[in-house]
Amino acid sequence: MDIKKYLQEKKEIVDKALENYLPNRTEKSGEAGFPTSLRKAIQHSLFSGGKRIRPILSVAAFEAVGGKGDKILPFACGLEMIHTYSLIHDDLPAIDNDDYRRGKPTCHKVFGEAIGILAGDGLLTKAFELMTKPSSGDLAVILDIVNEIARASGISGMVGGQVADIESEGKEVDFPTVEYIHTHKTGALILASVRTGVKLGRGDDETLKAFTRYGERIGLAFQIVDDILNVEGKAELLGKSTGSDLFKRKATYPSLLGLEESRRRATELMESAIDLLNPFGPEVEPLKEIARFIILRES
Repeated sequence: MDIKKYLQEKKEIVDKALENYLPNRTEKSGEAGFPTSLRKAIQHSLFSGGKRIRPILSVAAFEAVGGKGDKILPFACGLEMIHTYSLIHDDLPAIDNDDYRRGKPTCHKVFGEAIGILAGDGLLTKAFELMTKPSSGDLAVILDIVNEIARASGISGMVGGQVADIESEGKEVDFPTVEYIHTHKTGALILASVRTGVKLGRGDDETLKAFTRYGERIGLAFQIVDDILNVEGKAELLGKSTGSDLFKRKATYPSLLGLEESRRRATELMESAIDLLNPFGPEVEPLKEIARFIILRES
């Protein structure tokens, strides 16, 4: 299959849904108005050219287990909102202090730190509002999914991993610490994206187990590749400066294992993830190709 075409088609679907969930005019949404500065800050970050890997993974997993229709979209968009909130906050001076993201000035550079913080807060809470709107779905399944996404986003997942990342800067850390940072800071939300699609698509327990192992592997591989790109990637493709991990003495795979071993491990994780899906039919082909894309990407 043409993975670039697939990713572009799914990205357009997700982008259109995000635009509908965050209308320009409050009269259209029927919601209480919110400040123009907040809307602009959210749109600046949410529509800055992201690949939409997390929502696309949720859609691909949903469709792979036989899910039909667009009921996955509120969850897919919620996952992207949570991811975008985390990027806004990561870029703040108190954390990574980055000036550019995806080739554009970061949210706080354009709108100020206060609005940047609040835009992130707004996206996080909007995500859960979106995922819990009344629907015709099974409320028990929805509650389970929202609970899992909350855990993956919070102190047991992404936030916990980010804290460990910050506290490890400039220190000698062991391999389990680096793996903890990677599997929580990045891997947890990617895994939750895959599992969300399976659960909402009513995949059986064995399928969920296999897809979970797949999600764990590609989540870790994704962050290893990010580490590698920070060392040898091209700034014009990444849309931000490179070398910051080395400058800040961050705990990364290349800093601990070297580039070649990091590449080998990322490839091994990708191949293992694909092998886990081999017992399934052609419906899992997009997930296999996404795993390959994660390893080969340049941004």
